[in-house]
Amino acid sequence: MKWTYDWLKDYLKTDLNAEQISDTLTRTGLEVEDLISPIPPIAAKIVECKPHENSDHLHVLMVDDGSGTLRQVVCGAPNVRVGMISALAVPGCVIEGHEIQSGKLRGVVSDGMMCSGRELGINDDHSGIIELPENTKIGTQVIDCPTVFDAGITPNRPDYLAVRGVARDLSAAGAGEYIEPHDEKFVVSGTARGVNLKTDKCRAYKLAEIRNIKISPSSQKIASRLRAIGINPKNAPIDATNYICYDMAQPMHCFDADEINGDITVRMAKNDEKFVDLFGTEHELINTDIVVADDAGILALAGVVGGARGCTSDKTKNIILESAYFDPVCVRKTSKRLGISTDASYRYERGIDPTITGPALMFAIKIITDACGGKIIGLSAAGDDSPMNPVIEYSPDIFVKKTGIEMSDEEMQNILMCLGYVSKMDGKKWKITAPSSRVDVQIPETVVADLIRIYGYERIAQNDKHTTGDAKPYDDFEFETKKSLVAHGLNECRSYGFGNSKIESLLSDKKTVSVANPIISDLDTARNSLLGIMLNAVSENEKRGYPDLNLFEMGTVFDGDMPGEQHTQICIVRTGATSPRHWQKRNRNVDIYDVKADIVSLLNGQNFTIETENPPLWAHPYRYGRVMQGKKKIAEFGELHPSIAKKLKIKINVVIGIVENIDDLPRKVLPRKPIVMREFQPISRDFAFVVPKDFPAEQLVAAARRASNIITDIVVFDSFEMPDGQKSVAFTTTIVPMEKMSENDLAKLHSEIIAAVEKKCPAKVRDK
Repeated sequence: MKWTYDWLKDYLKTDLNAEQISDTLTRTGLEVEDLISPIPPIAAKIVECKPHENSDHLHVLMVDDGSGTLRQVVCGAPNVRVGMISALAVPGCVIEGHEIQSGKLRGVVSDGMMCSGRELGINDDHSGIIELPENTKIGTQVIDCPTVFDAGITPNRPDYLAVRGVARDLSAAGAGEYIEPHDEKFVVSGTARGVNLKTDKCRAYKLAEIRNIKISPSSQKIASRLRAIGINPKNAPIDATNYICYDMAQPMHCFDADEINGDITVRMAKNDEKFVDLFGTEHELINTDIVVADDAGILALAGVVGGARGCTSDKTKNIILESAYFDPVCVRKTSKRLGISTDASYRYERGIDPTITGPALMFAIKIITDACGGKIIGLSAAGDDSPMNPVIEYSPDIFVKKTGIEMSDEEMQNILMCLGYVSKMDGKKWKITAPSSRVDVQIPETVVADLIRIYGYERIAQNDKHTTGDAKPYDDFEFETKKSLVAHGLNECRSYGFGNSKIESLLSDKKTVSVANPIISDLDTARNSLLGIMLNAVSENEKRGYPDLNLFEMGTVFDGDMPGEQHTQICIVRTGATSPRHWQKRNRNVDIYDVKADIVSLLNGQNFTIETENPPLWAHPYRYGRVMQGKKKIAEFGELHPSIAKKLKIKINVVIGIVENIDDLPRKVLPRKPIVMREFQPISRDFAFVVPKDFPAEQLVAAARRASNIITDIVVFDSFEMPDGQKSVAFTTTIVPMEKMSENDLAKLHSEIIAAVEKKCPAKVRDK
């Protein structure tokens, strides 16, 4: 979604600059991905003009741009001459979607570009560069280049697809005062053709018939704003529909009235019915597509794209202007099936404000008649454009319960009023109705989300009353459980809440919860277990040379597709060897008793029994156990079945522990201690030194550790006497970088460790 700063100020009285507005929007939930402040073309005077030596039509100009230094520009316009004042686009300017850069044309440096009227968007003249009045001040801005906001819109906030919606949100956040737009009114002299709704998938449909217009360009304000957000202005009728689509989030369409036969009918398409869109592409429709038609056939694919028949042109004299509400689900199905995505379908799919079909139509009429003249001969309407928002039963106690933050009733009421909510209070029982543009607000939790984001997430950390409710910024029990697992040498793994249906069917008989529109094909379910994701992590790490893993994850898994059908699971996976190589002992591989010990540590001394019958699909049939308390299964542990390991391309031994539901564990909350989180993976490097046979190895280790503060661990794994009376000591170092390290950086650190050991100890690095 793009809009300009001056456009926003039509609906927001504010003293904040564009950067402050951007920060406020991002803070309250609308992420501004880019803030574009274009470099405008400036007036420049041509002081020298000579032919290009390598071209028969190019000229080499020296122009005065007001900077005090003449600028050389190569230009091919036929009307260029000395003394002429024209528009200069300096490097960095964007003209017709292309950024101007310094470069050579036919071997001669050109430090900018002289512009025509069409390139500036002022007119359609491209016969030569534009000539500005003689009294134009050199160096001044030729055209407006407004600051543009570019924001990423989440699917649950269709109100952000309107400049007015953004302005209202900013007003509630304290960024300024919302300017309420006024509805346009017109005198209608006759009756327009009728509207027939033959489907309930069109809730409301309005049209205006305007005659005797003269197709003309839009006003400079509208053209400039559309151009700034990447829409090329065409003419006033078309520009009006595009402008209102962004201003009010109401898609509209304009028909040539002389091409329409009879009344307008909105109906469902027939199977195999053909439709040619305004780009000339033919589509085969089905009976779930909504169409706008007349007596002769289809005029438009409702909510998606207009048709070739009935579209306006420069010769159009009479128009029919459409403003309607089409069913979001139908529009999305049609758009996805045909692969057509437009500004209109993008908005209809998310749900538009059903009450603005009328105001939008009036606004469009004003824009068109102001630019093109004409007479409104009639208006027609069908359907119901009343608000659809439910009345939500709400209590201030819900806010405290869900957030753990205390906010006064007065502050809540003020925020809701600024956001356009209508509230009726009866003590602690409130009845709230969201503004009609907020079609996403259906439950009390959405109200809570609105309140907390306007209240300010940054203020939560400063509020020491978070223990008032039953919700807290984190769960103490879950936090302490994670700490216990970390104390057992496990590292936390974090993953998406999705799973792979093929892997899940290998691991268990649990119900697979399919995702209708997965992010990627490999993550096509709402995961029913953490194990599949963990085993994928094992496989990927083994491929990259990290076979020894000690991982756990605590996260939500899904039992079904209904609210409440989910719980929190813990999955532990250990692979490879239990410890690094060491000279005193042989490594052993992890076994099921390691993960059993992890699980038992979470029981806090409670009694349990072990059962081994009926292992799940993922477990080795003879290396499996269940932790039971009476007849209740608390957890299970075992070795990965060899056949499943083969299918997942895992070659190392894998042992697994699963606590199916964290609520089955005894709750024991301990004081919190800070945990240091590191961003980069550890790196291991081995070293071997020759020292006198009676020299302590620990002094070697101490010297190596002092070489760098990013060395976190050193373990001696080998030691033997040599024939010359000396001994060899080998150790492995673990390095945890604090920033990105290249191979050269590692080589440098390697040399520093050797130098540090050889300087502090009677040692030499072993060559063989």
